Amino acid sequence: MTIRAQEIAAKVESFVREIIIPYEKDPRFKVHGHGPPEDLVAEMRDKARNAGVLTPHILPDGSHLTQRETSIVLIRSGLSPLGPLACNTMAPDEGNIYLIGHVASAQQKERFLKPLVAGTARSAFFMTEPASEGGAGSDPSMMMTTCRQDGNHWVINGRKAFITGAQGAKVGIVMAKAEQGACMFLVDLPDPAIRIDRVLDTIDSSMPGGHSVLTIDNLRVPADQMLGQAGEGWTYAQVRLSPARLSHCMRWLGCCIRAQEIATAYACKRRSFGQLLIDHEGVGFMLADNAILLRQAELMIGWCAEILDSGSLGTAESSMTKVAVSEALMKIADNCVQVMGGTGVTGDTVVEQIFREIRAFRIYDGPTEVHKWSLAKKIKRDFLKTQAA
Repeated sequence: MTIRAQEIAAKVESFVREIIIPYEKDPRFKVHGHGPPEDLVAEMRDKARNAGVLTPHILPDGSHLTQRETSIVLIRSGLSPLGPLACNTMAPDEGNIYLIGHVASAQQKERFLKPLVAGTARSAFFMTEPASEGGAGSDPSMMMTTCRQDGNHWVINGRKAFITGAQGAKVGIVMAKAEQGACMFLVDLPDPAIRIDRVLDTIDSSMPGGHSVLTIDNLRVPADQMLGQAGEGWTYAQVRLSPARLSHCMRWLGCCIRAQEIATAYACKRRSFGQLLIDHEGVGFMLADNAILLRQAELMIGWCAEILDSGSLGTAESSMTKVAVSEALMKIADNCVQVMGGTGVTGDTVVEQIFREIRAFRIYDGPTEVHKWSLAKKIKRDFLKTQAA
């Protein structure tokens, strides 16, 4: 690991532990059901800016840390559910910054990327659609949102669902399909042609703006706000896909490291039936299992990061990592709640929230079953290739 990444990660960890963790008890966060309110996010980001840890994975010259370097930074930012918000390493902004930084034109970067990197704007990625209407979910080929060219503009119509952070976002990346294939557009938000129908009540609560269902009604977008060319949307989705899956794993690993710390402290101080909880085999073994799973998750993330750093899209590797890490972290979070008993299901510690957030993470960027199905298809293709040869 590079010295620069270690130094950045150390600064991020110190900031999150000393400045951000106390915010977990802030009443503004506790009473807001659809994610932290904007004033809280802005306040924390001001402190991150002053501490020199705002958007720490993007270097002063605009270049991006390697995925391996990014991993140790984002893990540290995830030591609190509020850490990624404060440090501007959260989803969907982190993935959108990566995508725009890799495929947008210079003019598009100046207009749309610059405020995201500066932490003065949030973004949303408009891809998934209402399942009840037959739209795209884990299968983007089912996309029903359309776009058609009208002079020097494109006109977009459709419905979107589970759009994280749409409420309050200033930058949007909208996916739609044209005769040429899938397209991506950069848009300014809010726009009267994009109507938020409702913000869903979900199990998680760490993302500003929550997750929206919305209608796009004759949204007119200048042609120069298309990313690349018409029909290249799927290609760009692949650019974003693997790094975004992996960064989810990084952030939530940080949360589970913290949950393990809290559960360990509880088990090493609480006494029951004449001895410390950790000395009861049933409790101690859960924490031991967690220690093993945490290390396995860290190694899996590092392995996948190196694959991406080699220049590969890492589609299969990121699927494997997302499955392995999300399932491991779910077990870790569940064990932490169990170790802490009644206290574990209360808001007295952040463990209860981490458990809820990790449960949602098993769905983000594709549920386990979709990734396994995709991997099984690849295994079959690879086998048939060997037989044909």
